[in-house]
Order: sequence, then C-alpha cells, then structure tokens
Amino acid sequence: MVTVVVVLAGGLLLSVGAAVTVGPADLSLGTVWLVITDHLGLTSADVPLLRDHIVWELRLPRVLGAAVVGAGLAASGAVMQTVTRNPLADPYLLGVSSGASLGAVAVLVLGLGAGAAALTGGAFAGALAAFAVVVAAAGRRAVLRPTRVVLAGVAIAQLCSALTSFVIIWVADPHATHSITFWLSGSLARADWTALGWATPVLAAVFAVILWFARALNAFAFGEEAAAALGVDVGRVRWLLLVTTALLTAVLVAISGAIGFVGLMLPHAARRFTGPDHRRLLPVVVLAGAIFLIWVDTAARTLFEPRELPVGVLTALLGVPAFVVLLRRQDGKA
Repeated sequence: MVTVVVVLAGGLLLSVGAAVTVGPADLSLGTVWLVITDHLGLTSADVPLLRDHIVWELRLPRVLGAAVVGAGLAASGAVMQTVTRNPLADPYLLGVSSGASLGAVAVLVLGLGAGAAALTGGAFAGALAAFAVVVAAAGRRAVLRPTRVVLAGVAIAQLCSALTSFVIIWVADPHATHSITFWLSGSLARADWTALGWATPVLAAVFAVILWFARALNAFAFGEEAAAALGVDVGRVRWLLLVTTALLTAVLVAISGAIGFVGLMLPHAARRFTGPDHRRLLPVVVLAGAIFLIWVDTAARTLFEPRELPVGVLTALLGVPAFVVLLRRQDGKA
C-alpha cells in the first residue's frame, strides 16, 4: 500500500511538471524547474520574462488548481458515498454546486461586484447558503435518515438552477451570459495564486478531519447499527463529515465552477486497488483525483487550440458512461 501511495505521489509531481510544459508556447521541464526554483529563492535563473510569466502566472497556478480541485472532489465523493450509503453520490449531491452557480450569476449578471474576488465570494456564499437551506429542509430526522438530506439536496439544486436560468434570461446580456455559461460548465481558467492560497489550507484541514474519522467511515460501511455498536456516534459523525465536505466543495466550486463526476468516478476506481478500508482509500483517491483532473484540464485547454473546452464537459463525457455502468451494477445487486 505504501508503494502505491509513493508511486502516485511521484506521478503527481511528474504530472504537474509535464502539464505545465503543454501548450502553444514551447517549454521544457528544465525551464519549468528553473522558474519554480527561482521564485522559491533556491536558485537564480536567467529565464526570459515572457517564459517566466507563462510558467509562474498562467500555467503553474492552473495546474496546481486542477490538482487541488481534483483531490478535494475525489475525497468528498468517497466520504459522501459512505455516509449516505449511496454508491452513486458525489459532492454536488447536496445542492452546493447549484448554489455556488447562483451566487456567481448574481455577481456577474446583476453587478453585485467586480473581479475574480467578487466572483469567488459570490460563489462561496451561494454554496454555503444552499447547504444551509438543505439542512433546514431535511429537518432533525435527517441525522438518522441520510436519504432525507439527499432528497432535500436534489430539490434545492433544482431550485437554484431554475433561479440561475431565470436571472440569465431576465438580464439578457449576451456577454455576461457567455461568461457565466463557460463558468457553469466548469473551468480552471480563473485559478491563481490567491485562490490556491486559501483553497489549499481548506483541503488540507478537511482531509485531516476525514482521515481522522477513517475508522468510523469503515464502520459506516457495515450499517448504522453496526457502527453504533462499534462505538461510533452515528448522527454526530455523519453531520460533521457532511458539513466539512460541503464546505470543501463550496471552496472548490468557487475556484473552478461546476465540475461533475470526479467525485463519483474516482472513489470507485480507487476502491478496486485499495479495497473498502478508508485508511488506504483516502490517500489513494486524493492523489488519483489530483492526477486525473490535471490531465483532463490539460486536454480541455489544448485539444482544440486556440479554443478551450470547459473541463466540466470532458469530465461529463467520461463520467456519464461510468455512471451508467454503476447503475447496471446496482441493478445486478438488487
């Protein structure tokens, strides 16, 4: 197991370096390394200013942003599938993504702010507001019946999506509509060092929390009664994990928009190598999610140059067949 984690960690480092070199400007791994070490104060490199800007200001933040978002969505998906006992669950199940989309629309279309900071703040506020409404709608009994949370999340997601469409149609601004449509489809074009500066600590903190509860997650896999018999406070742990993963999802959606299916596909793929033990699953799924989204985003920005595809389009193209396969497997178990 340690070997798998080490290999994936090495693959992540290589993926970051290699992905930065991919693009219209011809860059080498050596150039990328020189720029990084120069900015970290480890060396003094004489790299042309344009290449330095491409690496440090454009490509590297985006690649690292893809790694953070992929890792966070994959980890959140693994947790949600366990605590809701729903193998088809993913981080957007609780309406967080739709709420963030509504918040972003309010900023972009209604003129409630300007710049990337306002967009991120609006998306984050919308995501947390949507989750708060889901919790209120689910009621107290949701602690014992996670299905209520799922149903409330689906309903609130539909409400936020309807409000988002209404605002876009009502304002009828083609420029704003184009911008928000691209963002709603998922894009890492807005990832920068500022966003990474506050998203990365949130990811680290949430990962530490869910890793701490890895044994409790293992107990959940055997059912609520079995988990309670093993000493797990089912209601408290479930809500703690749901809230922390919703917070993480809100942060990630504020950076990248709605990128679906990552949290659905990667946990199932990782379980094939690690088994159900979350002490093994969580480190593997985080690394695998980071590598996966780095390369999907690299493909999204380079396959049809000079045009760029929203990364959410590619994850959906990959995720829908995986979703169908999972549905058929569930039918076989029924």
